[in-house]
Amino acid sequence: MDLSLNSFAAQCHAILKKDGGPKGRIEVANLLRQVLQDAEAVKSYLDPDTPERSVLYEDPELGFCIVAHRYTGPKTSEPHDHAHSWAIYGQASGETQMHDYVLVEKAHGEKLGIVRMTDTYRLTPGVAHVYNEGDIHSPTRVEPTSLIRIEGTNMAHVTRDRFTLIE
Repeated sequence: MDLSLNSFAAQCHAILKKDGGPKGRIEVANLLRQVLQDAEAVKSYLDPDTPERSVLYEDPELGFCIVAHRYTGPKTSEPHDHAHSWAIYGQASGETQMHDYVLVEKAHGEKLGIVRMTDTYRLTPGVAHVYNEGDIHSPTRVEPTSLIRIEGTNMAHVTRDRFTLIE
């Protein structure tokens, strides 16, 4: 199977054009798992000079993006969602500890939303996980890691709510 970036992007496009909802995203995550199993494909997407965020492909029709991420040291993100969009995290190397949350109170303007943690799990090489609209999560990376993430839209242009955690 051709797992070059152009081929992968075209396959993602075909899947999401047919079904842009949760079922289509699961199909894309399954395809991403195949990419993550191919060391040569991963090397072509991520190299030693890849920054923390590098948009590899942005679909001109559907708007989804394929993004490479390389973290050279520890990195933690606060609880977040992807606003009106979705994301698929595909772990290429290292390990990410992911936390899921349930919304207790919505954010309003500058007021932080309130969330409660519901689950913690590990993303290890080869794992791809779908986060649909409104799914609140936070990654923790303690060692160097890299991942390929597919975003429903370019998240660099999206303002997201911020959340605080309660026990």
